[in-house]
Order: sequence, then C-alpha cells, then structure tokens
Amino acid sequence: MTMPIAQSLLSEFEVQAPITHKFLERLPEDKLDWRPHEKSRSAGELALHLALVPGSVVRFVQSNPAQAPDFAAIPQPASREEILKAFDESVAAVRSALSNCDDATMQETWRMVAGGREVLAQPRAQFIRDIMLNHWYQHRGQFSVYLRMLNVPVPASWGPSADEPPPFT
Repeated sequence: MTMPIAQSLLSEFEVQAPITHKFLERLPEDKLDWRPHEKSRSAGELALHLALVPGSVVRFVQSNPAQAPDFAAIPQPASREEILKAFDESVAAVRSALSNCDDATMQETWRMVAGGREVLAQPRAQFIRDIMLNHWYQHRGQFSVYLRMLNVPVPASWGPSADEPPPFT
C-alpha cells in the first residue's frame, strides 16, 4: 500500500522536528544578537526563522494563489523561550494542516503571485517538500555553523556531529 503524500511529508517532519528543537534549545540566551558577519542574520533571527518556517509554509499554501511574502522580514527575538514557543506553534500547525490534506490537494497546482504576476506554479506537495523541508534543512545546517562558531556543541542530525553520535547508535 502506498502512503498518502501528506502523511509521507508529515512522517519525515516528525523525525526532523525533535532534531531541530535540539539545535534551537542550544542557542545561548546571551548570543541572540551575535552575527558571524555583517551581512548575516543574527543567531536569534536565524533561529526564529528555523522555528517559523514549517508552520508558515503550511499556512501559506492554504491560499491558492498566494501572494509572495516579504522574505526579508524576520524580527529579532527577545529570548530563546520566544523561539521555542514559536517552534512549538509551528509544529502544531504542520501536524494540523498535513493531517487534513488528501492526495488531490497535495497534487493540485499551487501558485504564487507577486505584483499581480504569477511567479511560481507547481504541485503543492513539491512546494512543501522544497521549502518546508529542504529549505528548513539548509538553514539548520547554516545554524550548525553558528553554534560551532559560538563553541556550542552541535547536535547530531542524520549522522554524528563532532560532538555527539546520532540518536540511533
């Protein structure tokens, strides 16, 4: 039997969410405004982005077409607690949204518009895969470099980090 598309995405998300939580909880409270470079987001901004991406994506794809968001707007969080709370809300949004999607909804051509012009058209599931998951993993990798530069132990993800073995060993 084939697993429904949304369930497949949700299954992967459920494995990755606790790993991402480990990354976020390790951000030192006194380093939220630290930046590795003047062009980089602060550690707090990047952590908040990691926390918000999954829930934002599943809410975003509910509209069809959807207006392209302001990609530059990530506020500076006041605390690690704010980041973790945002992450918990994001996880709940993903669970709720994906639990209610059938394959027809996931295969529907989803569109994003900017300035009244279509800028993206692809199956909804592909957008969720690309942005909710792949984009999320990319930023988690980026965040691991921030943690390393801050001399914070980096959690294992798919395999070991220099600081810990993967959870399956």
